[in-house]
Amino acid sequence: MILFVVIVLAVVGAGYIRLAPSDPARWNVRLEFTSDEDLPDGVKRIVETGPDGLARLDRIAMDTPRTERLAGSVEDGRITWITRTKVMGFPDYTTAQQDGDMLKIWGRLRFGASDMGVNRARVDGWIDRLDL
Repeated sequence: MILFVVIVLAVVGAGYIRLAPSDPARWNVRLEFTSDEDLPDGVKRIVETGPDGLARLDRIAMDTPRTERLAGSVEDGRITWITRTKVMGFPDYTTAQQDGDMLKIWGRLRFGASDMGVNRARVDGWIDRLDL
């Protein structure tokens, strides 16, 4: 009986992780930070890209497996993408905002307290592909 309850709870939890709605107003927020930062739950980066950095990053992000655009556009000057883990479907949110020739990027997790460097690796990988 206990095993059955544990299995049911695991299935319900996995379903919630995959199906929980993502509110664009909560995740596609204006980026106000002024320096790079590695955080337990994500990463913040500022890079000089020229005025087309967001457009180039959008193409890179949309080419990333299990990634979709949640909100925003190049025309808006800010985009938030959701990238999900392969097995469990945990969502990570990455917001990028064009500020003149500078591009601010914030990658962070939704569930848990530590992303074990996943957002840093993804964001830094995207930046490497920008060919600065």
